[in-house]
Amino acid sequence: MSSPNFVSREEWLEARKTHLNEEKAFTRERDRLSKARRSLPLVLVEKDYVFDTLDGKKSLSDLFGPHRQLVVYHFMFGENWEEGCPSCSFWADNYERLDVHLAARDTALLSISNAPLEKLTAYKERMGWSFNWVSTAGNGFGVDFGVTFPGKEDPSGRGYNYSGNVFGEELPGVSTFLKLEDGRIGHSYSTFGRGLDILNMAYNLLDLTPMGRHEEELPYAQAWVKRRDMYGVDG
Repeated sequence: MSSPNFVSREEWLEARKTHLNEEKAFTRERDRLSKARRSLPLVLVEKDYVFDTLDGKKSLSDLFGPHRQLVVYHFMFGENWEEGCPSCSFWADNYERLDVHLAARDTALLSISNAPLEKLTAYKERMGWSFNWVSTAGNGFGVDFGVTFPGKEDPSGRGYNYSGNVFGEELPGVSTFLKLEDGRIGHSYSTFGRGLDILNMAYNLLDLTPMGRHEEELPYAQAWVKRRDMYGVDG
């Protein structure tokens, strides 16, 4: 961080108003992008995915509950992992308890991972989360939606975030779905990488501060992030 520049309140106000014009332009552009996103075509989901849930085996259609829309957070928790990803846990802390609000807008929210349900349930209890979390039970859902790459390979060639490249066996993302009155399900949108930033209130709050995220000197972004019960724990 460079040395702070102190000015009078009047000078600060002029600078703030100039920046406000840029912020308003950004908001209008974001509204335009959001409208364009809602206009994207759908892809019919034809595969019969079956998930392990606390209420037994369920289809993708079942995961909607009574709602027309479904938002899935692809949580990095591999089949043989003992813990969930620290960064995904950071994100989960930010969308915890949002499901009630989204339900009021006809939308279900849940996390989906490849780990067995019992591991997900135990980790969820450890973290104190209440959101719905289900297991793919090896049904290929993560592979099909671009977040799971067994052996760090991707036969589809799409890669992570449509880059053509693969950066790990498990990676994060969000996918959204719409269920039509006739029961058909359409995949409407997926986002990955920095596209997930907007979901993280902690990062958005840090972006309002003079120091920002101040991750520039770290070996990689989020190197500072720990699971919520590990801050202040040595090692």
